[in-house]
Amino acid sequence: MYCHEVDYEIIGESMQIVEIELDPAETVVAEAGAMNYMEDDIQFTTKMGDGSNPDEGLLSSMFSAAKRTFTGESIFTTHFSNQGLKKKKVAFAAPYPGQIVPLDMASLGERFICQKDAFLCAALGTKISVTFNKKLGAGFFGGEGFILQKIEGDGMAFVHAGGTLIKKELRGETLRVDTGCLVGFTDGIEYDIERSGGLKSMLFGGEGLFLTTLSGHGTVYLQSLPFSRLADRIIQTAPSTGGSGSGLNRLLDGD
Repeated sequence: MYCHEVDYEIIGESMQIVEIELDPAETVVAEAGAMNYMEDDIQFTTKMGDGSNPDEGLLSSMFSAAKRTFTGESIFTTHFSNQGLKKKKVAFAAPYPGQIVPLDMASLGERFICQKDAFLCAALGTKISVTFNKKLGAGFFGGEGFILQKIEGDGMAFVHAGGTLIKKELRGETLRVDTGCLVGFTDGIEYDIERSGGLKSMLFGGEGLFLTTLSGHGTVYLQSLPFSRLADRIIQTAPSTGGSGSGLNRLLDGD
């Protein structure tokens, strides 16, 4: 499928943004709330689904948008278009620290599978849909590894990795990773979920009940700090301040 051609620059180190330069009449599609700043003549509209097929009817758009709710994302995406006569820029940032991964979809076989919250933005024409792990039973317990996003197109797409980005090239090997540490992978990679070990290891090993196994020939992207892991640590270490005697309640009461 044909996508708009966009130029870009990734700015920053650990708190990155991607700045995209749009020619007149070019458009980039982003997750709702991802925009950081934009220049004049950039106009944005909110659409149901990804808008990759402008000829699809309302029912198809609603069905496509409904599938996005399985990923935990908004049913809407935002389209940013250059309505002026000169090149203009718009920038996007992920909601937590990490790195942005530029994907030249044409060189990746026009297909990339990623975690449900990894997608950030892409050139107009890119299709973003939902795919499920084949083993539904394991998937329901495998958490993050159950529901994945499929990105299809021949333009540029951008995904986000938490913490440090690790790129692995598999040439027939098998890689076993924590389900949350997977960012995405290219065609040629077989993906599955397996038990992390015996019952004792699963319950007390601290590595979760399941692991993701990746094998075949292709590229795998991993992240050192999944947002779910960061959120769990924050919750575990946060002081207990509930009840009417909390400092926040006393401040609001004027004490």
